[in-house]
Amino acid sequence: MLAAALVAAAAAAPLVQLLTRVAGGGAEAAASALLRPRTADLLVDTLALTATVSALALALGIALATAAVRVRLPGRRLWWIALCLPLAVPSYVGAFAWTATWPTVDGFWPLVIVLTLCTVPYVTLPAMAALSTLDDGLVDVARTLGRGRVRVYVTVVLPHVLPAAAAGALLVALYALSDFGAPAILRVETLTTGVYAQFSSGFDRTLAATTALLLAAVAVACVAGERLIRPRTVRTRTTASARPAVELGRAGTAATMTALAVVTAASVLFPVVALGIRMLRSDRYASTPVDLAGALGTTVGISALAATVAVAVALPVSILAARYRGPLVTGLESVSYLGHALPGVVVALALVTLSLQFFPGAYQSALVLLAAYGILFLPKSIGASRAAIAQVPEELEETSRTLGRGPVRTWLRVTLPGALPGILAGWVLVATAVAKELPATLMLRPIGFDTLATELWSKTSLGAYGAAAPIGVLLILAGIAPALLLARGLERRRTTSGRMAP
Repeated sequence: MLAAALVAAAAAAPLVQLLTRVAGGGAEAAASALLRPRTADLLVDTLALTATVSALALALGIALATAAVRVRLPGRRLWWIALCLPLAVPSYVGAFAWTATWPTVDGFWPLVIVLTLCTVPYVTLPAMAALSTLDDGLVDVARTLGRGRVRVYVTVVLPHVLPAAAAGALLVALYALSDFGAPAILRVETLTTGVYAQFSSGFDRTLAATTALLLAAVAVACVAGERLIRPRTVRTRTTASARPAVELGRAGTAATMTALAVVTAASVLFPVVALGIRMLRSDRYASTPVDLAGALGTTVGISALAATVAVAVALPVSILAARYRGPLVTGLESVSYLGHALPGVVVALALVTLSLQFFPGAYQSALVLLAAYGILFLPKSIGASRAAIAQVPEELEETSRTLGRGPVRTWLRVTLPGALPGILAGWVLVATAVAKELPATLMLRPIGFDTLATELWSKTSLGAYGAAAPIGVLLILAGIAPALLLARGLERRRTTSGRMAP
C-alpha cells in the first residue's frame, strides 16, 4: 500500500506542479492567459479537430469491425491482423509520408485523415471484441420475428457493440487532443503545439503552464468520460463463438474486401511505400546524413530501460488492484492512471519546472526523461500487469501458503510465473510507446541524445525528407510487434468466447 501510494504521488506530481505554478502566478495572470484570443483560437481548433477525428473513427471503426466479424470473408484471420496494423504507424510518420509525397498539402482536413487512419484501431479492436461475444441466438430470434437484416443490426447488434466502440472513440479523442507531431508537420496549430512553442520561446513559462493546464483539463474530461461509459466486466454465457452471419455473394464479398484493403493500404502500405520511394529518389540524403545506427541504439536502450522501470513501478498498484477492493485501492489506481490523461508536453513542462526547483543537476538528464516516460506509460503497464495477475487463481497462492511458503516466495514461485506473459506483453507495449514518443523526448532529452523520433523531427524540420524516410520506416517496423500482440489477443478471445466470455 505504501509503495502504491508513492507511485500514485509520482503520477500526480506533474498535475500538482502545474496547479501550483498557475496559482502562484496569481488569478489575474491566469485569467489573462486563458482569456487571450490566441488561447481561445487554439482551444476551438483543438476541440474541432478532436471531435471530427473521434466521430469519423467511430463510424469507420464500427463499419470495419462489422465487416471483419459479421461477414463471411476468406482469410478472415488475416483481415483481423490487417485491421490491427495501423497501430504500428505513428501519426507523425503518417503525416510525414503525406508531406514527403505532396509538399503543398497541409491543413485541417489532411490532419483529420491522417489521425483517423492512425487511430481507427482504437475503435475497431474493442468493437471486434464486443461483436465476438454477441449471442447469435438474439439475432436469430429477431430474424424469426420478421425483422430484416438492417433492422436487426440497428436494434440488436449495434446496441451491443456501441458501448465498447464509444469507449474507443474517447481514446481516439485523447490521442488527437495530445498529439504533437502530426499537427506540427501539417501546420495545424493546437493547444499541444502552442504549449511547445511557448516552452521553446522561454519568454513566459507561466503562460505555458496555464495553457498546459487547460490542455490537461480537457484531457482529464476525456478520460473521465471514457471511464463512465466503459463496458462493465461481466461474464455472460454465449453460443459458439460469434459466427459470420451475413453472406454477401461474390460481388458483395469482393466489395467488402476491397474496402478493408483500401483502409489498410491507406493506413500502413501508403506510408511505407511513400517513404521507400522518397529514399530511392532523394538527392538530399547525402547532404544531410543521419546516424541511423546511433539513433536506433539509443532508442532501443532507452525504450528497454523505460519499459523495465514502468513495469517495476506498476507492480505494487497492479497487485493491489488485482487482489484487493476498497475505496483506497480504487483511488490509488485512479490517480496512477493520470499519465493516461496528461499529454507528453504537459508532463514534460511540469518535470522541467520540478527538476529546476528541487534537482537542478538532473535537468536535461536521462533520469528526468525516464521519469516522464514512467508517468506517461505507467497506465499501460498497470493495465497489462493487473489483468495478468488477476488471471492467476488465488487458490494456487493459498495452497502454496499452506505448504509453508511465505508471501514473497509464493509470489516468485506461483504468481509471477503465471502472470509473466501478460507482464511481458505490457513491457512490449511500453517499450514501443517510448520509442515513438516525440514531445516529451524533445523537451527533456539530454544534449546529444537523439532517438529515432527526434531524428525524424529534426530532419523534417530542415526539409531533409530523404534523410528522414528510413527513420520513418524503422518506426513503423517497431510498432508491428504490439499490433500483432493485440491481433493474437483478439483471435484468442474469439476462439474462447463460445465457453465463457468476459
